[in-house]
Amino acid sequence: MPGIDYGNLMHDAMRGLIRKVMEGVAADGLPGEHHFFITVDTGHPEMQMADWLRERYPEEITLVIQNWFDNLSVDEDGFAITLNFGNAPEPLYIPFDAISTFVDPSVEFGLRFELHQEDGDDEDEDEDEAPMLEDAPGEEKGGEVVSLDRFRK
Repeated sequence: MPGIDYGNLMHDAMRGLIRKVMEGVAADGLPGEHHFFITVDTGHPEMQMADWLRERYPEEITLVIQNWFDNLSVDEDGFAITLNFGNAPEPLYIPFDAISTFVDPSVEFGLRFELHQEDGDDEDEDEDEAPMLEDAPGEEKGGEVVSLDRFRK
């Protein structure tokens, strides 16, 4: 019997948390001072964005959801949103598994995920690596999940 894959279970739970937060924002808007910095792997096969944005950000982009956004809708796998890039509204689709960091600086909360490449070598790594709660956002695209102590006052 294979072992318990805590790493992937934790990642699924944290992506579920992001989904619930985004569903709340889609229904009721951003409450109070809440806002998000979301770093996304722009090379993810299900990531949808304008060609000029992908050319400008070929590896990753950090999106700010704060003062102006439109058309936010959430599904099981990700969310669609229109954001303003230099006075040009652009529709995006962000799969939850393309997110490498999710930060709400208003409450010093953040998550950082390790993004796995689909190359068949993941299984050995996944068994040995459990998500760590860590300071987000970080330079390393690989991190895991978050140390909430670093975000508490």
